[in-house]
Amino acid sequence: MGDRHKLLRQIQEVEFAAIEWQLYLDTHLYDQRALMEYNNYSNQLLMLKQQYEMLYGPLLNFGFSPNHCSWRWLDSPWPWEE
Repeated sequence: MGDRHKLLRQIQEVEFAAIEWQLYLDTHLYDQRALMEYNNYSNQLLMLKQQYEMLYGPLLNFGFSPNHCSWRWLDSPWPWEE
């Protein structure tokens, strides 16, 4: 598994954890520990996505991912094609 795949896998794992904490918080509004965990995973997710995009290009289109070098959205393979 290459570095690109490892980073994508890590993004998926952290995103899964963030979603799980988000769902938990939907029914446990005042759980401060859960809120801290959610914020921790959300921050990790943001950093991992930024790291991926700096190295390999945008993960999303429609204005969620800035392009720093060139318009790389159409460069293949797309993240889900590998």
